[in-house]
Amino acid sequence: MNTVKKGDQIQDFQGTDQHGNVVKLSDFQGKKVIVFFYPKASTPGCTAEACSLESGYEILKQKGYALLGVSADSVKRQANFATKNKLSYPLIADEEKKIIEQFGVWGPKKFMGMEFDGIHRKTFVLNENHVVTHVIDKVKTKNHTEQLLEFLE
Repeated sequence: MNTVKKGDQIQDFQGTDQHGNVVKLSDFQGKKVIVFFYPKASTPGCTAEACSLESGYEILKQKGYALLGVSADSVKRQANFATKNKLSYPLIADEEKKIIEQFGVWGPKKFMGMEFDGIHRKTFVLNENHVVTHVIDKVKTKNHTEQLLEFLE
């Protein structure tokens, strides 16, 4: 797994959000972007993380950041997740795992003694030129906004 790291330039990517809209990184040209990857919509950890980010979304926007969530869920599943939790930022359905693989967040995981391939929960902070300024490997799902605000300007 070749994970994106601090200092890497992120190439343009695109996916479909929960509303069926095509979302591209280039749509955010000249803007700072937080891209967070989560394993599966509507699971407890992912719900806690998404809701933490929603509660801090206005603060993140005031600091000049756009927010994009990405998982391998379908558009329909992303839409249900967003509606149920009143999420107002784009959730990209990356069923073909193109963005997930671009960021290097797909790989072996362990859960309850079993090993399997899946999405690693990670968050990447990009500057206005879409260069990675921070990578969060150990996401605090219930306090993810606070975790981000510790270092965001």
